[in-house]
Amino acid sequence: MNKLKICVYAICKNESKFVDAWMDSMSEADLIVVTDTGSDDDTVDKLQKRGAVVYSQEIRPWRFDVARNTSLGHVPEDIDICISTDLDELFEPGWRKNLEAAWLSYKPAHNGPIAKAGKYLYNWSLKPDGTPDIQFYYFKMHERHGFRWKCPIHEYIQYTGALPLETVYIDNMVLNHHPDPSKSRGSYLPLLELAVKEAPEDDRMCYYLGREYMYKSEWQKSIDTLKTYLSLPTARWNEERCAAMRWIAKSFRGLNRIKEAYVWYYKAIAEAPHMRDPYVEFSKMCCELKDWPMTYFLAAEALKIKEQSKTFVNMGYSWDYTPDDLCAIAAYYMGMPEKSLEHAISALRYAPDNERLKNNLRIISEKH
Repeated sequence: MNKLKICVYAICKNESKFVDAWMDSMSEADLIVVTDTGSDDDTVDKLQKRGAVVYSQEIRPWRFDVARNTSLGHVPEDIDICISTDLDELFEPGWRKNLEAAWLSYKPAHNGPIAKAGKYLYNWSLKPDGTPDIQFYYFKMHERHGFRWKCPIHEYIQYTGALPLETVYIDNMVLNHHPDPSKSRGSYLPLLELAVKEAPEDDRMCYYLGREYMYKSEWQKSIDTLKTYLSLPTARWNEERCAAMRWIAKSFRGLNRIKEAYVWYYKAIAEAPHMRDPYVEFSKMCCELKDWPMTYFLAAEALKIKEQSKTFVNMGYSWDYTPDDLCAIAAYYMGMPEKSLEHAISALRYAPDNERLKNNLRIISEKH
């Protein structure tokens, strides 16, 4: 008999192609509840035939927080653990066993009753061979009561209860994202601009808006918005501050203001020296600029960092062949054949079928 009553809840619209794989993945839950927000394909019919409880409700004007709070409202009151996923996200098999083991064995830091939320590994993107690319720990698991979704976009679950809240990390519980590349991000920017207008003091929304401007190559808007984020008194999370500084550096690079890009990458490293990402991204820029000593130094420093962050996004290129590849290229041009060969061999171990890496190794070996 299951020791906990677990419900997976989701929102969806026109996601018929994901239904079967998603229902298979979520089948370890006791209940699956879906709020359909206006599908005109066979999504609802397929979900119901597979055993999901489906509610149909359009959300106008569209906001993700309203949609997810509506969906959470459909979860029965007697559920112990709620898990919010999207239909393009799949748990690796055996997730329930790992969840129950961690949840039931958790030893609270506080005396007396507490509230609990869960975190588990999330592969936001996968490489073509199926190995993880961008990773971070996800936080969309919580008890039934005392939680609500907040923010119109990049929404997050907020604790509203009175008891002390503690986080349970669930080892070996992994959720993989398989996004539909045809889906538009068109609604993101206006919703983020709305979020910042609604709450200009919200550092999280300010950060995401600045990042979105960077994604759209609106370089100056990105710089200005992220500098505003950094000035907010609540913007104290060093890893997120580091990311903001990285995006400012990238935006200055987009404006071809190279000296300022260097300055902001230095600031990013100082803000979170335990993360590989600022070193690797700085090294990649230096490689483009043929600044070989800096390329090598930064990538070599990144390789000294052996543990990923458990609280922030880890970019895949910081943990694959890229740092070794950068070292190999820079060492080659700096006249350091032994170091170049060493790193070229290491890079190829990560991706033995990569033709460019194989060709680089051949060229380096011939020179060596």
